[in-house]
Amino acid sequence: MSGLQPLLRSARSLGIAAVGVGVLAEYCMYDVDAGTRVVLFDQIKGVLPKVFQEGTHLKLPWQSVRKMDIRSRPRTINSTTGTKDLQVVNISLRVLYRPREDQLATIVKTLGMDYEGIVFGRTQDGQDGVGNEVLKEVVAQFNAEELLRKREIVSDRICKALKARAAHFHLVLDDVAITHLSYGREFAKAIEHKQVAQQDAERQTYVVQMAEQERRANVIRAEGDADAAKLISDAIKKSGDGLIEVRKIDTAKEVATTLAKGRGNIVYLPSGGDKGSNMLLGVDTK
Repeated sequence: MSGLQPLLRSARSLGIAAVGVGVLAEYCMYDVDAGTRVVLFDQIKGVLPKVFQEGTHLKLPWQSVRKMDIRSRPRTINSTTGTKDLQVVNISLRVLYRPREDQLATIVKTLGMDYEGIVFGRTQDGQDGVGNEVLKEVVAQFNAEELLRKREIVSDRICKALKARAAHFHLVLDDVAITHLSYGREFAKAIEHKQVAQQDAERQTYVVQMAEQERRANVIRAEGDADAAKLISDAIKKSGDGLIEVRKIDTAKEVATTLAKGRGNIVYLPSGGDKGSNMLLGVDTK
């Protein structure tokens, strides 16, 4: 029995030590994962200014851990607001944001852990957050039609204004983009009717231009025929029947060529008359 007592005392001491290590690990040690940082809240001093990096750290039992994600995260801001010409527009904005690492303690102290909803969403008393305020402020500077034609300019203004406002809350915006933009049903129908009317007007303009070009072509064609007739008339007056004889010979050549190519399938019947048949079907050359 005397030999077992030292072993029992050693087992008890090891058990007490194991319990002590467990208590120390549970209440006085914590881990900081990748992509996160930790701010400690001391029940005596409040939020401590130091920001703890990744790894394992020690804390006092009366201190609690506030884990903060410092990675860029997306958030969608939806807003229904009015344009400069009093049209209702529904707009959605996607932002990629992250808190400033060196200001995590200030964010926890001033905004709390739910700082995302306060800045980008609605506050607990139902007031608009910064995102909704910026959207309403910028959209009110444009007409409904300008929002469609100047979407890039609108997005740029919203981005600059939102980044400036978020900087007051120690937040960094990596990207801001408009993902959805729509109007009321009546205004959408009005835009559709306007586009259809514009297309009809452009189509009618094209038809008028085609008619004008066809008219000019007919005038030019008629002028060319008149000039050709005048030239033929002048040639006949000057040279007599020589032009007609030349045409007669050319026609005879064409007929002979056609008959030669026809291989007996084409029968040509020259007209007869008192003056005999001729190759111009009885055309009087005088």
